[in-house]
Amino acid sequence: MTSNIDFSGVFPAMCTPFDEDEQIDFETLQTDAQRLEEAGVDGLVPVGSTGESATLTHDEHIEVVEAVIDAVDDVPVIAGSGSNNTREALELSERSADAGADGLLLISPYYNKPEQQGFVDHYETIADAVDLPQIVYNVPSRTGQNIEPDAAVELASHENIAGYKAASGDLGQIGEVVERTRDDDFAVLSGDDALTLPVLSVGGTGTISVSANIEPERTCAMVGAALEGDYERARKLHHELGPLFRTLFIETNPIPVKEAMEIRGYGPARMRSPMTRLTDENRELLEDVLAELEDEPTAVADAEASP
Repeated sequence: MTSNIDFSGVFPAMCTPFDEDEQIDFETLQTDAQRLEEAGVDGLVPVGSTGESATLTHDEHIEVVEAVIDAVDDVPVIAGSGSNNTREALELSERSADAGADGLLLISPYYNKPEQQGFVDHYETIADAVDLPQIVYNVPSRTGQNIEPDAAVELASHENIAGYKAASGDLGQIGEVVERTRDDDFAVLSGDDALTLPVLSVGGTGTISVSANIEPERTCAMVGAALEGDYERARKLHHELGPLFRTLFIETNPIPVKEAMEIRGYGPARMRSPMTRLTDENRELLEDVLAELEDEPTAVADAEASP
């Protein structure tokens, strides 16, 4: 298939809220999806790493996808459906497709550290079987193995593999993937908020973002300005968001972003074990960063006012 999703812009990696019994709070989840859609994001990505997919059952996973789909009107929903087990990832992908997902985000197999051919075989198996646009997700800090550019470029030739979420931290490698897939219908999206603007500058198309959960308007304004070639405005917004980018990763994601969600009143900070709450010291730092952002709305206003 040719992707019917424009993988450019801002796609928040959504949090999964839990109630006091550590059950999924579907009402808060759907309210949050609507808030993000109203803020102008280009799509939503539930049940990825930020959505604590590792602590959800497969049934819960699909229930979250269905709830987000039901909550929104006009943005695509890209379901996280990866696993370190190809059969399991295929099952999650098929179930997500049946639930109505518009696309899939597939983290590379983690812990077992496959070779590059193993990555290619894994992704092609799922892409052959599930007729949805799919994004390859490279985050070696979590998975223990890097998807090398040769493998990413080979995967880009598959008609159902529509993009690459780049979270390696290696801008040279990301730029190489962009360079070598320029003639393909293939999107390269930043998976690291602090590198979103640099990735856009070398030809990336957008971001699957943690910070967009907290500052969707600013993130959309920054990415939109860069895609329009207005790097002066984009840099201004990037620097406004810089302290948030850093603070949201002061502990393991999604610990800080869920705490920020609670501070802003968007949802509870509760985590499922083995994840823990943000330390008191780091919460104070986060509160200061959020307060400063609330006091400085000028760059978004400037972006909206520009023709």
